[in-house]
Parts: sequence; structure tokens; C-alpha cells
Amino acid sequence: MSPLAIFSLFFLFIFNSSLAANTNNMYNVQNYGAKSNGKTDSSKAFLSAWAVACASTTPSTIYVPRGNYLIHNAYFNGQTCKSKAITMRIDGTLLAPSDYNVIGNFENWIKFEKVNSVSIYGGTFDGQGSGLWNCKNSNKNCPKGTTALTFHNSNNIIMSGVTVQNSQMFQILVDECRNVKLQGVKIFAPGNSPNTDGVHVKLSSGVSIMNSHIGTGDDCISIGPGNSNLWIEGIACGPGHGISIGSLGWKQQELGVQNVTVKSVTFTGTTNGVRVKTWARPSNGFVRGVLYQHIVMVNVKNPIIIDQNYCPNHESCPHQGSGIKISDVTYEDIRGTSATEVAVKLDCSKTNPCSGITLEDVNLSYKNQPTQASCVNARGRVSGLEKPTNCL
Repeated sequence: MSPLAIFSLFFLFIFNSSLAANTNNMYNVQNYGAKSNGKTDSSKAFLSAWAVACASTTPSTIYVPRGNYLIHNAYFNGQTCKSKAITMRIDGTLLAPSDYNVIGNFENWIKFEKVNSVSIYGGTFDGQGSGLWNCKNSNKNCPKGTTALTFHNSNNIIMSGVTVQNSQMFQILVDECRNVKLQGVKIFAPGNSPNTDGVHVKLSSGVSIMNSHIGTGDDCISIGPGNSNLWIEGIACGPGHGISIGSLGWKQQELGVQNVTVKSVTFTGTTNGVRVKTWARPSNGFVRGVLYQHIVMVNVKNPIIIDQNYCPNHESCPHQGSGIKISDVTYEDIRGTSATEVAVKLDCSKTNPCSGITLEDVNLSYKNQPTQASCVNARGRVSGLEKPTNCL
């Protein structure tokens, strides 16, 4: 046999071996019993595919073909995983049970816990929460509701091109995580759906949410205690309650929020734009190092708001000022229209006044008229302010 023939056979052997390895590392959920009819519970099939991918000593991919897959409940635990990278490529739709009683008392519908280097590309997670919303809006005795997609105590997570919609409660929860990147995500729930925050982040660092469209019945993005180094950019928010830091200060001993950037965001018809919200209760928490930059408001009720006297129905507040210390918050290049005359409302704590507030190049109008600003217990500086007039 000629040297060329030997080389050709060797090349084919290597190529076929590589192809086989790649094929063996792709785990199709249908091969583990998943049905794409939207009626058969495929939870076990997804978990079986996860178990095999998790046990692999090389990077693995779980593939979800087109179709509708009913998932009653799925908990993906990565604590014992050997694979250093697991990818989920989803062409189909994952459906929660339409009967809210099936999962309404669970905290999570789909949960990833103690996973590392997990990436999710494409697909739709549909929480089918309308039944529970109707129950709650009718003031009936209903389950609390479940979060659609949760990442807990996990690192190096990527979600790209994913749609999450109609969750019973929060759409996405990022809890005690490091280095999470959400990009090109679409999150939808009707404007009257209760407690359906788009993305809620708490006790995490290095989270970025970019180039996404979020419309819900609550905050588009909510930032809880214990967060640092968050980057939010290129978001279209509406309907919803805006992007909120808080509520904070429910507990007396509480971790703070620092180093948050929110830039190039458009709010359309939302209740709030950029908001910091703290309970009127004693607390040792803080908010510092926040930049809001290049923001467009379109008919927003409260474009810029700090509310440190948050106390719904005047319950559970001991008639004290908020203990949360807010400092070094910058609003730069905030433009557009307010749905109310007061476009800037800085209602800070009487015991811990806000300090280091900067308003730079703010131009907000109300029915083609100048807007007003209200500042209580707030200290800072203003430059290039056009509308409203300075109240600091």
C-alpha cells in the first residue's frame, strides 16, 4: 500500500473517530423518551439526558428538537458533574402545566443548581401562568406561584436567544451566582400579571443582561440585596414597573448593592423608569456606585425615582426612616417624556439622606411642558440640566 493510501486511511480513521465523539456527546431528549406532543410529561427524559451529559468527561450538548414538551418539574443539579461544559440547544418549547395547582406550590418550575459553565441557546420556556393570575386577580385563595427558570449557586452561565414567557411569578431568577450573561433574551407577560418580574437578581456578582426585550406585569429587572458588578445594557422595557434596585431593607442585617451600570435602555409606558426602592425600616444595607446612562423615557409615570419610604398599605413599618444608605448615584443623559408632571422624585431617608447624587443632561417633558422635580433629604450636584429645574 502506498504512503498516500496509508495517510488517507489514517485521516479517515481520525475524522470518523472525531465525528463519532461529537455525535456521542450530543444527547437528544427524544432518545430518552421525551415527547413533542405537549401532553406527555417529559420531565424524566430531560433529567435522564442531563444525567448522561453531566457524567461525561468532555463537553456535552443536550438537544431539544422542535415541538412542545410538557415539563411538570425539572431540577438540574451539577454538584457531581464531571463535564466541564454543558450546552442546551433548544429548538422547541418547554411548557409548564396549564393547571396552576400542579406546580403552584413549588418555588421553581425549572431549576439549575450548583452548575458550572452551562449555556442555553434558543428555545422557549412557557410558564402558562394565566390561570394563576386570574385566580390572584379575583382575590381567591391561590397558590403563591412558581418561578419559571432559576439559577442558584452557579457560575459561568450563558443564556442567548432564549424566550421566557407567562411565568406564574418571576420569569428568571439569578440567585447566589457568579458570571452570568443573558443576551438577546425575550421575556413576556401581560401588564396585568402580578409579581411576574422579568429578571430578579440577588446575592450575585458579575451578572450582565444585554440586548433584550422585557415586558411584564412587574419590574422588567429587579435587583435585590447582596449584588455587585451588574451590567445592564440595550434593554427595551415595557410594559412593567421599570428597572428597580429593591425593594431593600426589609431585614435589619442585609447585604448592600454596589457597582451597577444601566445604560442604553428605553422605557415605554412603564410605571417607573430607573428606581431605587427601600423599606421604611431600620437596616444596615446600602446602595452605592450606580450609573444610569443614555436612557430614553416614553410616557413613563416616574422616570427617575428614589423611594425610601416604601411601605405598602402602611403595614409592617415601625414609623422610622429607612436604614439603607444611598450614595454616588449618577443620572446621565436621561431624555424623553414623563406621563406625570413630577419627572424626578428623590424621596430619601430622613435618618440617612442620599448623598453624591448627580443629575447631568436630563431633559424630560410632560405634555410638551416643563416637568418638575421633588427632592427630600437628597444631596448632590447638577450640570447641564434642562428639564426639570434643579431641586438638589
